[in-house]
Amino acid sequence: MLLLTPGPVQTHPSVRAAMAEDVAPWDVAFRPFYTRLRERIRIIAGGVEGEHVTLPLQVAGHMIMEAAIRTFVPPGRAVLIPVNGQYAGRAVKLGRLAGREVVELEVPDTRGVTPAEITEALAAHPECSHVAMVYSETGSGIVNDPAAIGAAVRAAGRRMIVDAVSAFGALPIDLSKQPEIDTVLFTSNKCLEGLPGFAFAVSRIDSCEAATGNAGSWSLDLADVWANTKASGMGSLRFTGPVQTLLALNVALDRFDAEGGQPARLARYRANADALYRGLKALGLKPYVEEAEQGPIVVTFHQPAGLVLADFVEALKRQDVLISSYFTSVLPSFRIGAIGDVHLADMAKTVAAVKVALMELGLPKAA
Repeated sequence: MLLLTPGPVQTHPSVRAAMAEDVAPWDVAFRPFYTRLRERIRIIAGGVEGEHVTLPLQVAGHMIMEAAIRTFVPPGRAVLIPVNGQYAGRAVKLGRLAGREVVELEVPDTRGVTPAEITEALAAHPECSHVAMVYSETGSGIVNDPAAIGAAVRAAGRRMIVDAVSAFGALPIDLSKQPEIDTVLFTSNKCLEGLPGFAFAVSRIDSCEAATGNAGSWSLDLADVWANTKASGMGSLRFTGPVQTLLALNVALDRFDAEGGQPARLARYRANADALYRGLKALGLKPYVEEAEQGPIVVTFHQPAGLVLADFVEALKRQDVLISSYFTSVLPSFRIGAIGDVHLADMAKTVAAVKVALMELGLPKAA
């Protein structure tokens, strides 16, 4: 089965095979491996040695977003969240349940937020110490630009949290050039093409030091992860996690380096997304966003009249293609991932499978 969801993603057999080993994470032999893995991740993020540190948590992406808000947004301060997709909407919920005031900046889910909108919102809300932004919104496929938004945040003297869960490893980020970013967040799966199980924050050390006591949680306290690192070293885990995931990630990072790193991975995903966008549009389907706003991670199309999403998903499965069984855009849609260990031949197979599925469902003229 060809797995084309925005996550979990299809992985290479060598990555999956790496998990077939029992691991003792508290053994001294594991410490150099874990230290090196954390350093590899910091380097991909553009983190500076001695200024940034990789902070792992054995959680899902939503949980590390909650941990970041709890850790870096001080109690009594507010966080501005540009909402142009469901994942930003979930960040709003996470922030409020963590006891932080949240200011929502509503933006259509068909485009990225602009620096001017951020500047205006921050001027109107001095209570906001932070902007928390989703880099790649997989509800519709749009991308928000952390470099452009970060410049506006920096000019306003505020701080920034970047949710790069479905972006890291493909879309560029360079923490050495963005001192306003307290942390960038992502997981072992998605664009790194590892297996799910761990999430990571590459964070400023000085921001972690200043955040001691903020979280109101032990499990979801990134400042405490840093405190454990200081006390026990980079090779130490706070709590036992799915450590086989780390073995798989190490192999995935070897493959990432061999491919040519972030620029090469972005080029492959971009080609995949373009092939899906144009191929499905040629079938008469209507893209959810304009081509200029289409990101490289997931391609979303309006549901044509008469389509029942569950039936469409099952029809594609009969063609050995698996897509998301739900949509997270404002209007009814379906979405197909362009990420993972997938290539142009897989995109051609997918376009052909969609055509067959539409014919099978009696929707040959989807438009």
